[in-house]
Amino acid sequence: MKKIITANMAGNLIPSGASIMIGGFLRCGSPTKVIDEILSLPTHDLTLIANDTCVPDSDRGKLIVNKRIKKAIVSHIGTNPETGHQMHEGTLEVELVPMGTLIERIRAGGSGLGGILTPTGVGTIIEEGKQSLEINGKKYLLETPLKADFALIYGTKVDKFGNVYLEGSTRNFNPVMATAAQTVIVEADEIVEQALDPNLVTIPGIFIDYIVA
Repeated sequence: MKKIITANMAGNLIPSGASIMIGGFLRCGSPTKVIDEILSLPTHDLTLIANDTCVPDSDRGKLIVNKRIKKAIVSHIGTNPETGHQMHEGTLEVELVPMGTLIERIRAGGSGLGGILTPTGVGTIIEEGKQSLEINGKKYLLETPLKADFALIYGTKVDKFGNVYLEGSTRNFNPVMATAAQTVIVEADEIVEQALDPNLVTIPGIFIDYIVA
């Protein structure tokens, strides 16, 4: 059985200065209750690894607006003007990573790999400062793996063993982030008493540390 905790307890697990992966694609499939609890605490100087910084008035976007993030490693920021504003002010460091590269770097972190080779970014500013290799006449960039102290993910249904089912596009970044963090917290829409049908399991419970009711 996994430990079932409140959103407030989950928020209190995360110290200032921690690195956090947060699942979701814009407003889809994000652990909104845990994010709100972080905002209710003085937690600051977080490093955010996510697909995007959402919009100013929703989940990850509120962390940006309230200046809780010191660095964001994301694939796009265009839906949250505050991210760009803080970046230009010099109060927020932003590392923009192509979306496919971002998810593969996280996958590499979860799999214990030393990095990935990708042609994405060759010949652009993305290449600056990175090691490149030529394989069979084609140039690739070596992109390093990404890991985090915490992964905050979402689950449509979660059983008491931590097995997670994700409905449709709520899957997005959640399954791969569950593999790449020291502590994984899943916020459940519904906790079910019986073990999920193995055919429905999106994230095996072995990856989950805490379930937020």
